[in-house]
Amino acid sequence: MGSWFDDLEARLNQQLEAFLQANPAQQTRLEQQEAQERQEQLGRTRLQLQQQAQQQRQALLELAGEIRQWQQRSTKAREAGATSLASRAEAHVAQLMLQGRQRWQQLAELGARFARVEAELEQLGSTRKPGGRDLESEWAAFEAEQDLERLRRRQQG
Repeated sequence: MGSWFDDLEARLNQQLEAFLQANPAQQTRLEQQEAQERQEQLGRTRLQLQQQAQQQRQALLELAGEIRQWQQRSTKAREAGATSLASRAEAHVAQLMLQGRQRWQQLAELGARFARVEAELEQLGSTRKPGGRDLESEWAAFEAEQDLERLRRRQQG
């Protein structure tokens, strides 16, 4: 059932490859566009990771406050002789501390993902010159401009 579609897709891919081989400037433009789209996507991912990390840090701060509060309650209950209540409060503290360790792990994972995104962004940025265009892209733009100029002359003449 998908065979004709697969054949069509394969033929279109072959035609695209042939076109790009015959037109290296277009190949370069396509690669630049893909790199730019990847860089934009990575930028969005980076921002998202930063927001998630901020939320995790805020949640950790709130959790730390809650742990302190329950530790104080446990101490107060123990000093008042309410050992059963103190034990339940201590069990709750242990559960909260487990949640804290899990949140720290999640924050560390976010940090690792952020580092990978940063490295890929840096790699994408280092393939370009500080002006934003490398020799290949400038050459491709020059060739494209020359091709456009030839087409204009043909249409006028």
